[in-house]
Amino acid sequence: MRVLLSTSGSRGDVESVVALATRLRALDAEVRVCAPPSSADRLAEVGVPLVPVGGAMRMMLTDGMPPPTAVDQRRMTADQVGVQFDQVPAAAEGCDAVVATAELSAAAAVRSVAEKLGVPYFYAAYSPAYLPSPHHRPPLDEPTDPDVTDHQTLWDQRRERFNERFAAAVNDRRAALGLPPVADVFGYAHTEQPWLASDPTLAPLPPGHRGVQTGAWFLRDDRPLPAALEAFLDAGSPPVYVGFGSTSETGDTARTAIAAVRGRGRRVVLSQGWADLVSPDDRDDCFAVGETNFRLLFGRVAAVIHHGGAGTVTAAAQAGCPQIVIAQYTDQPYFAERVARLGAGVAHDGPVPTVDSLSAGLATALAPETRARAAALARTIRTDGTAVAARLLFDAVNRQRPPVAV
Repeated sequence: MRVLLSTSGSRGDVESVVALATRLRALDAEVRVCAPPSSADRLAEVGVPLVPVGGAMRMMLTDGMPPPTAVDQRRMTADQVGVQFDQVPAAAEGCDAVVATAELSAAAAVRSVAEKLGVPYFYAAYSPAYLPSPHHRPPLDEPTDPDVTDHQTLWDQRRERFNERFAAAVNDRRAALGLPPVADVFGYAHTEQPWLASDPTLAPLPPGHRGVQTGAWFLRDDRPLPAALEAFLDAGSPPVYVGFGSTSETGDTARTAIAAVRGRGRRVVLSQGWADLVSPDDRDDCFAVGETNFRLLFGRVAAVIHHGGAGTVTAAAQAGCPQIVIAQYTDQPYFAERVARLGAGVAHDGPVPTVDSLSAGLATALAPETRARAAALARTIRTDGTAVAARLLFDAVNRQRPPVAV
């Protein structure tokens, strides 16, 4: 079986795709991945062929640029969709199934390619917040009318805005492939039964939703921690981890968090992330770390202060580590609320912390009862998400194949 996995997201999105690709290869499937060029080194580590598609996500996520004009926006939209139509077909040729994750506009193009080739297509979300449901509001990644609070109305507006922005670009390229236009590109990309690649306890499927929950996509990571980090961990009591993943403009937040942690008499492990965070001084109680085995690290720290990305939340939950989530945007408020509701940590009130607000959060996160609840949550986290997704793919492909004559 040949499978194409396509993602247009950040490092966390790519990491989940790497996990599924590794599982499929272990089951003798041939796998290739369409992802941003910045994914090349990570995919090379696991020996999965990469078809680079699109631009560098790190550049795309950088703040400080002026908003595009209406003309620029239309051009960018056409380019964003067009690059998928231009570069994905060659990668999808000869595949038996296609799985898309992350950006929905890219997924609409990828599904169109799969439709043209006549192969099964699946869309996977890493968070329930991205699945339309009257039980929660849409993710915070675009402006909404502050006077509208009804969840279903907000989702209807999101669908309408998405179709206004992307439908023409998608349907123009579909016409070039000889495919009919799609009236609702938003629903088309999602499919009628999307996958939810999140843990059922930590981030369950919304009530009544027709999606299929596979569980989170984990990759077994046996890498030891760097010797210098091991030495830092062994040199005192468990420190507090501070990191904000694939976010930018978080230097002030990191400095505030370090000050709050020090105020509690704790040391700090600072993850540099995409913002290239550095220690604010040369004191020996703060250790800066780059890419490492974060699941192993989270089992060695007292608490985790982070932005609320799906991968970080799940890794901390799996390690049984209390969390303080300083949500910034997208689905991060959803995960912050879930961590707090499960009693495994604290949802910070707002995206801009103070030393006092984080000190109060640390008092809760470092309490024995919070660690006990985080440990109890860890025992419920499933680790078979990639196995479930792989089984769904094999079953779908086998249903498509004609019976063998005997």
